[in-house]
Amino acid sequence: MPRYLQLSALFRRMIESGQWQTDSQIPTVEELAAEYGVARATVRQALGRLDNEGLIARYRAKGTFVTYRPQEQLWCEVETDWSGLLRSRPGATIELLSEESGLQPPVFLNATGERARSYRRFKRRHSRDGKPFLVAYTYLDEALYKRVKREDLETKTALSLLSGIRGVKLEDVRQTLTIGAADVVTAKELGVPLNAPVAYVHRSAVDGSGKLVMVSDGTYRGDIVRLDIKLK
Repeated sequence: MPRYLQLSALFRRMIESGQWQTDSQIPTVEELAAEYGVARATVRQALGRLDNEGLIARYRAKGTFVTYRPQEQLWCEVETDWSGLLRSRPGATIELLSEESGLQPPVFLNATGERARSYRRFKRRHSRDGKPFLVAYTYLDEALYKRVKREDLETKTALSLLSGIRGVKLEDVRQTLTIGAADVVTAKELGVPLNAPVAYVHRSAVDGSGKLVMVSDGTYRGDIVRLDIKLK
């Protein structure tokens, strides 16, 4: 990742976390260049991205000031309990982007369950207040997909869709979360800068007969994701 993109991501996080307060002046280009060991031109590139995003304003002979702090940060919880996984997020809308039949989900480390003959893959984008926060590919056993109500594709989470199919009893449901950076396609779909932090969430479900009935791979915006786990 180019250094200016690394710096812009770091500076953006400092604004979001409140380390750089709204209306406050941030360090000069020279100070930032010395602190992070980069050329002044690199710092200017990084600040230029924040300026284009409306997070800062630069004034000649006065300095650079924080003009905006994104609101409601870290509101999107990646659920860790069954009831939470079935619950839709308040105010969220779901857009069906595409669907294809006769496919197989990609091989995933520590995969469980015997694969179905074929799966229906559908791609959906979840948004809140008009802003996308999740893009997910879901592979659902083709035989089960035929029993899904069309309107449910735009209102229910993947696991909620699956659990709502009569006669389906799930035996093993797993979830894995990893952190990464947005590629060109993901950045465009989620409306985030290239290489912005994202969270990849992989979910799989096996029924009572040992069949892998669903696989879902979702990419969340990293600036709104929160993972809460009660330890005791």
